[in-house]
Amino acid sequence: MGTEKYSSYDVLNAFFDDGSFQETDAYLKSADGIAEAVTGFGTVDGVPVFAFAQNVDQCGGAMSKAQAKKITKLYNAALKTGAPVVGFYNSVGGRLEQKYDLLSAYGDILRKSSKLSGVVPQISVVLGNCLGTSALIAASADYIIMEKDAKLGVDTVGAKASADDNLKDGNVSFICDGYEACVDKAKVLLGYFPANNLEPAPAFETVPSYANPDKLPKFFADENSLLCVGGGYGEPVCTAFGRVNGYPVGIVVTKGGEIDSCGAKKIMKHVRFCDAFSLPIITIVDAEKFASLSDASKLISVYADATAPKIAVVSGTAVGAVYIALAGATSGADLVYALPEAVVSPVAPKAAAFILDETIGDAPVAEQETRADAFVKANLSAVKAAEDGYVDDIVDQAELREKLVSAIDMLSSKRVSTLPKKHTTNI
Repeated sequence: MGTEKYSSYDVLNAFFDDGSFQETDAYLKSADGIAEAVTGFGTVDGVPVFAFAQNVDQCGGAMSKAQAKKITKLYNAALKTGAPVVGFYNSVGGRLEQKYDLLSAYGDILRKSSKLSGVVPQISVVLGNCLGTSALIAASADYIIMEKDAKLGVDTVGAKASADDNLKDGNVSFICDGYEACVDKAKVLLGYFPANNLEPAPAFETVPSYANPDKLPKFFADENSLLCVGGGYGEPVCTAFGRVNGYPVGIVVTKGGEIDSCGAKKIMKHVRFCDAFSLPIITIVDAEKFASLSDASKLISVYADATAPKIAVVSGTAVGAVYIALAGATSGADLVYALPEAVVSPVAPKAAAFILDETIGDAPVAEQETRADAFVKANLSAVKAAEDGYVDDIVDQAELREKLVSAIDMLSSKRVSTLPKKHTTNI
């Protein structure tokens, strides 16, 4: 981790607004010293937040009964008040002399974190070693930020625990250089979320869109508002947060071709989080197929279950199961827009052309592709999909932002009653 030296108080004071941090359980003892983590609350950009930071100056930040007690009390307070929780991890492990009490302490924290999931946002910031069971606790948060030299993994010797390894595996969303950059990223991320699942997300002052025709999310998102999450995992699928006319939204972008297993999982995680906190979900659809039947089925369930406002934009080619999962009636999309050049087809467009127009196969080979393209343009276009009721409106890219602003405003009061059940089983 280099030579940078800082304390848990340095981290928390950098995280909270100036003068707002209030420590809790400051005198709680662990064995012969102060408990190995600092806990407390304060405001971040004026919003109440709870946070803890493991203190490497106390027994290397090792987990103990006392530390677990402080952290679980913090989780209880967050559950009662509906405020986000941010944990800063840097520890040598656990106090093994506490044996089974240590296992119970880990279990208490994991249980509390699980109860908070979907109720308030949780962010883990890994600044040093976070191995073994501590890694499970960090991974129970909604998003993980890692310092570039930190370690995160269930293997206590740190094998395959680097920041790069975790980014490739989809475990972390951001890698930052130094603790201050990690703190800043956590603050930026919190700015897109409501405090809890009952409150609206914070709105920001309206700023112009990017007006960049080559980058569709940038074209309709407010300037400098896009925050991609998930790193290079699951490419070419992109998931992001952004703002449209000041209102926070979740964005899913498919970029053509095939949605593989990693891409599907990336979308599922993002949609489930956005739905838990009622953030509108804008899905840019341009893909021809799924690589996995299992992941396609699970993704369909995630979209179908989501009750947050859902808007689909068919930007390129939406084929069969992809259209059904991300934009069709099964997805429960409230509105489906399409760009003029979009194609909606039950099977691969060229295959559909040969199946539906037998004369193409009878034509000279040199002419077949041209005739197939003409068939697709005439019969599988956005206009045809709109005429058949599968697209609500055809929108030029220059008009898309205005359409989305109006749609988000209209859907902000969306209310959906669901059947009584504990949860979906197909996940």
